[in-house]
Amino acid sequence: MSHSNHRRPPRIGDAPAFKYTLLALVLVLVALVVVAPMAVIGVEAFSRGVPYFLQTIADADTRHAVLLTVITAAIAVPLNTIFGVAAAWAITKHDFPGKRLLTIVIEIPFSVSPVVAGVCYLFVYGLQGLFGPALASAELKILFALPGIVLASMFVTAPFVARELIPLMQAQGRDLEEAATSLGASGWRTFLSVTLPNIKWAMLYGVVLCNARVMGEFGAVSIVSGNIRGQTNTLPLHIELLYQDYNAVGAFAAASILAVLALVTLVVKVLLERQGAGRRNRPQTLAGVQTTSEIHS
Repeated sequence: MSHSNHRRPPRIGDAPAFKYTLLALVLVLVALVVVAPMAVIGVEAFSRGVPYFLQTIADADTRHAVLLTVITAAIAVPLNTIFGVAAAWAITKHDFPGKRLLTIVIEIPFSVSPVVAGVCYLFVYGLQGLFGPALASAELKILFALPGIVLASMFVTAPFVARELIPLMQAQGRDLEEAATSLGASGWRTFLSVTLPNIKWAMLYGVVLCNARVMGEFGAVSIVSGNIRGQTNTLPLHIELLYQDYNAVGAFAAASILAVLALVTLVVKVLLERQGAGRRNRPQTLAGVQTTSEIHS
């Protein structure tokens, strides 16, 4: 009996020349687009030595910019987390008119330029805006102050937590919540004991991305803050002012803070993905939910 061995035709990309060329192209692009800018930030930040770097970081305006950025994140991120969880709960656990419309509205900040969003806030909360006269008569200052910066930051980061939770909660279904309710658990108890443990990693994943975007937001905040040095400048705006003042080394020193934040965000992102927050691990989370559902049933 004779055996004929027929080689299968190679798939696209199996050829060594193509594979290594593609790999080299990816490495070159990563080096030029990601690695080189990050390396330049580090080199330029310390180009005048460590004392000058520390002096720039310790400058009063820089410290105020860092503090304002942290305060903005401390307000905007928890509020967007609450919004994201509430929106995901409403969309995945309930049926109501306009459900699809709500899902589309949540995605709007991803399709609208942050600068356009900032201009829209001017027409809503500015002196000549929709609520401007009422706010002025009540002596409430929204724009060119912390509230306007928080609102703009919340707008651009609103979808992050919701986008991580909605697919996961849709895949999990409603069986566990309905089982808990049938056993007499209240809505709050059901959320804390059943829903939250199953979404915690995805929620933290969204929170990390939201926090990184808030701290690095420039476009919308630059419109609503007024760029007042030492008062309404967040760290990205302060970096621009330093560069415009021909203080490139100081700008790179301040930018190194955001660069470190980016690296920390990547590390936390990887750790959360390993814990089950990433999309690759979501089928495992779903399997765990199904097993729990079978036990309860």
